Amino acid sequence: MMRTAIIAIILSAVVTVPAVPLVERYDASEIIQRSVEANARDWEAAPQYDYFERDRDKDGNTRTNEEIMILGSPYERLVAVNGKELPPDQKEQERQKLAAAIAERKAESPDERRQRVAKYEQERKRDHLLMEQMSKDFDFKLIGEDKLGAHKTYVLKATPRSGYQPPNNEAKVLTGMEGKLWIDKETFQWVRVKATVTHPVSIAGFFARVEPGTRFMLEKTPVTQSIWLPKRFTMKAKARVFFFFTHQDQEDETYYGYHESAGTQATNKQQ
Repeated sequence: MMRTAIIAIILSAVVTVPAVPLVERYDASEIIQRSVEANARDWEAAPQYDYFERDRDKDGNTRTNEEIMILGSPYERLVAVNGKELPPDQKEQERQKLAAAIAERKAESPDERRQRVAKYEQERKRDHLLMEQMSKDFDFKLIGEDKLGAHKTYVLKATPRSGYQPPNNEAKVLTGMEGKLWIDKETFQWVRVKATVTHPVSIAGFFARVEPGTRFMLEKTPVTQSIWLPKRFTMKAKARVFFFFTHQDQEDETYYGYHESAGTQATNKQQ
């Protein structure tokens, strides 16, 4: 399933790449405000879409899942391994598991359904809080313009704001990051975001510390004229657990095939 919490955390950004000469039109604060508004619309719309997610591990192996919204929360169905469709017997197992999940959710009591959907919405609200913190925890500087594919973009550099007090442990990671954003000049959507941890950040209560060199990258793509959703997310993370043992992890996820969720439509009909 999409690593929404991590994706929300990186809504800041990184790397040093040359940008074409700057043509002044908006200042950095206005660009960021418009981009926050655009991303808020995307966040609201995201549950309305099913999609496919292909995860690549450090050895180059891939697993592709279909992410399906069923009666208010997502369900993950395996559809391919290393780019190949599942053999008939495994495909039938996945079909049966999906049918069982649908039947189970249809048979829920109102209270059971509320609890399941509330858990999903709670995770989304936590992620949205992190997105909202972006305009509070960073200082942004408009450093140029660039073109990524068909998109003309503003390029902004983000650095941690002095004195920022994060509201929770997840947001504390932002205090150790620097980054860059490429923001579409027409829609103010994020075309690409890159971020890196520049100094260690201890996470109270988790006995862990995120180490310098941890890097994230998020790319988004248009799904409709007004809605953009994730296209690719990569992460190379380094942390010290219990401040003693070093743990390293990496992720490479591609998202595609967005389409309006029939499960969302069914939920709306029942409400």
